[in-house]
Amino acid sequence: MNVSPSKENILKKIRKALTHSTPLPFPQSDGNSTVFPKPQQELEIEFAEQFTKLQGKFIFCLNHQELAFQLNSLVKKQGWKKIYCKDENLAGVIDTQVSEYLTDDLAGCDVSVTSCEALVARTGSLVLSSVQSSGRTVSVYAPIHICIAYTKQLVYDVKDALQLIKNRYNDNLPSLISFATGPSRTADIEKTLVVGVHGPKEVYCFLIDE
Repeated sequence: MNVSPSKENILKKIRKALTHSTPLPFPQSDGNSTVFPKPQQELEIEFAEQFTKLQGKFIFCLNHQELAFQLNSLVKKQGWKKIYCKDENLAGVIDTQVSEYLTDDLAGCDVSVTSCEALVARTGSLVLSSVQSSGRTVSVYAPIHICIAYTKQLVYDVKDALQLIKNRYNDNLPSLISFATGPSRTADIEKTLVVGVHGPKEVYCFLIDE
């Protein structure tokens, strides 16, 4: 097949263009700088404010003893009888009075309890993984989700959380990393906000000072 000189020149230009990367028009936009201002208050307060704005329920605990008391009081107040928790990291944290309600039935439980990878203060988000939550469905299948976290897990922004996870696992990242920002909600139907459609209708975060 004969190719005219003009078409051959065009093909050469296309090949040349494809073999050389195009410079970014705004190189600084892909850097490490953030467009969000630095936090003006402690991360605990920032997270609590953002989390509660999204209808999350926040409980701050000074130590494990206060966590046991607060969690036990909440279970009794709400009348929960079936608590699903398979997170080995929480085995020594949950009070014995709560342990009597533990169940293996995720589908029929009242509430699920998990730990998390990190807390993002700027967005009030829980960062969960298939490692910390003992699977992919625990934090979303139960009607109510309780997350137990520590102040050392607080970071300001999403990129900080991702870097924290990368440093923790290196090349062996969990098969699932998700950001849960408040209870499940949707406004797809007539722009009416409905809570608890694709996940838990209530989300609690117990933050332990450590």
